[in-house]
Amino acid sequence: KKKMISIRLWLTALLNYLLVSAGWFPTYSRVEATFHRPNIVLILADDLDVAIGGMIPLKKTKKLIGEAGISFTNAYVASPLCCPSRASILTGKYPHNHMVVNNTLEGNCSSPAWQKRHEPNTFPALLSRHAQYQTFFAGKYLNEYGNSEAGGIECLPMAQKKWIDMEKNSKYYNYTLSVNGKARKHGENYSKDYLTDVLANASLNFLEYKSSSRPFFLMISTPAPHSPWTAAPQYEKSFADVRAPREANFDVHGKGKHWLIRQARTPMSNSSVQFLDDVYRRRWQTLLSVDDLVEKLVQHLDTSGELQNTYIFFTSDNGYHTGQFSLPVDKRQLYEFDIKVPLLVRGPGIKPNQTCQMLVANIDLGPTIMDIAGHSVNPTQMDGMSFLPLMSGQGNNVTWRTDVLLEYNGEGGDDGDPSCPVLGPGVSRSKQCFPDCVCEDASNNTYTCVRTLARGANLQYCEFEDSELFVEVYNLTADPFQLINIAKTIDQEVLEKMNRRTIMLQTCSGLSCRTPGVFEPRYRSDARFVLNSNHPRARELLKSLK
Repeated sequence: KKKMISIRLWLTALLNYLLVSAGWFPTYSRVEATFHRPNIVLILADDLDVAIGGMIPLKKTKKLIGEAGISFTNAYVASPLCCPSRASILTGKYPHNHMVVNNTLEGNCSSPAWQKRHEPNTFPALLSRHAQYQTFFAGKYLNEYGNSEAGGIECLPMAQKKWIDMEKNSKYYNYTLSVNGKARKHGENYSKDYLTDVLANASLNFLEYKSSSRPFFLMISTPAPHSPWTAAPQYEKSFADVRAPREANFDVHGKGKHWLIRQARTPMSNSSVQFLDDVYRRRWQTLLSVDDLVEKLVQHLDTSGELQNTYIFFTSDNGYHTGQFSLPVDKRQLYEFDIKVPLLVRGPGIKPNQTCQMLVANIDLGPTIMDIAGHSVNPTQMDGMSFLPLMSGQGNNVTWRTDVLLEYNGEGGDDGDPSCPVLGPGVSRSKQCFPDCVCEDASNNTYTCVRTLARGANLQYCEFEDSELFVEVYNLTADPFQLINIAKTIDQEVLEKMNRRTIMLQTCSGLSCRTPGVFEPRYRSDARFVLNSNHPRARELLKSLK
C-alpha cells in the first residue's frame, strides 16, 4: 500500500510540473509550497479536565501524541464553557471580541450574527480560502448548531464542503448529523451509531479518499467525556474501583469565595458523593473510545506515509469538577480544574518527550495553525499568539506572554429555582440546582480573571460584576488548590496593577492583547494600550491614569 501511495504522490508531482510548464500555474514554487505544506489534525475533547486526572485513562493518546511530541503543562481556556470556548478556538479571539457569551442562541452561540460576522474568519475557513487546504470537520461544532432559527442543519459553517456535524449538544446515541447539509438520523445500535466511533470512521474515510495534491486540515470534536457519559459496551465495566480524587479542595467549604461557591452544602450528602463518583468513573469509560480513535488515526497516517508531515493537536474546550469546593459536577467556575486543559502536539520539527511550561491559551490554536500553514496571523486580527516557535525549539528567541484573560457571563433568572426557594432569585434554572440544591451558575456569576505565570509570580486575579464587586486572588505557588483568597492581604500596589491589567485585557483586540503583563519589565499601565475607549471599564482606567 505504501508503494502505491508513493507512486501516486510522484505522479501528482509530475502532473503539477507539467501544468506549470504549460502555463496553468504562474510558478512551480507556489505549487511545490502548497504540495509540501504540513497537514494538520485537531482533536477536541468535550469537558476534559487535566487538573483532576482526566488524562489518566488516555494512555495511547499520551504515548502517540504527547510522548511523540510536546505536552503543554499550562494551557488555559478563554472561558470555561463549551460554546464561548469553541468560538475562541475557531476565531483566535477572546469572548469580548467574538461576543459568544453562553451556550444559547440568544448568547450568540451559532446565531445568525455569529454566522455572518465571525464564521467567515474562523481559521478553518481561512485555511480553505487563502491557504488552499482541503478541510473536513467531524463532531460537535457549537451547541446551537442546527437550530431552525439559525438556518438548521442545512447551513455549512466555515464554507465547508466536507462536513459531518452533530445537531446541537453532545450525545452518544439517538442523534442527528448534518452530512454535508443533509440530515442523517442515528439510533442506538452500537456498531452503527456510537458517535465517537462514527466520527473515527468518517475521519478515516476522509483520509482515504481526500486529494493528495493539497494539504489537509481535519478537526474531530468528540462527545466524550461530556454528559450523558455513555460508554461503549466493551468499556462499561472498566475502572470499577475508580472514584473522584480526594484532594485538598474536595468537599471543603468555599470560605472567602464568591457567594455562589459558598452556597454549596458542606459536607456533601452521601448521595451526592456517590453520584459524582459514578460520573467520574463513567467519564473515564467514555474516554477509552477516544483513545481508540487516536490510535486508529495515527496508524492510518503512518501507513499512508503522511504521519511525518502531519501536526496532531489534542486538547479540550474546558475542564471539569467533581466535588471540588463541594460543587458536585459541572464547569463554569474560575478555578484551575475548570479552566486548565490538556494540550499535546506532535509534528514536523517537534522533538519527542518535550514539556513546555509557558502560558498558552486556546485563543493561540488558530494563530499557531495558521502559522504552520504559512499564512500571516496579523491580517486576521486574532488575539492569540502562535506557539509554533515554542514547539520547534526556538522558545529562547521568543518574547512570550506572562498572562491570559478569562471571561465568563453568568446565567440565571429573576424568579430563581422553585425547587430551591432558599437560594432566592438569580440562580440558573437550566442547571436545576442539583443535587441537594447546589447551583452551579447564577446571574451574578459574571467575572473576568487574569491568570499570570511569570518569574516569581504564579497568580490568578478575578473580579466579579456584582453588587459587591467581589475580588478573588490566589497564589498558586503557595496554594495550588486555591483554598485561600488573598485579595485582602496582597500588596495594594500589586492589586491595583492587576486591576488595571484586567481592564486592559478586557478591552483589548488583536495586537493589544499581547502587551506585556504586570510582572514583565516592559509593563506600563498606559492608556494607549486600551483599544476601545468607549468601553465602560476602559473609561474607568483612563480616568485613573489622569
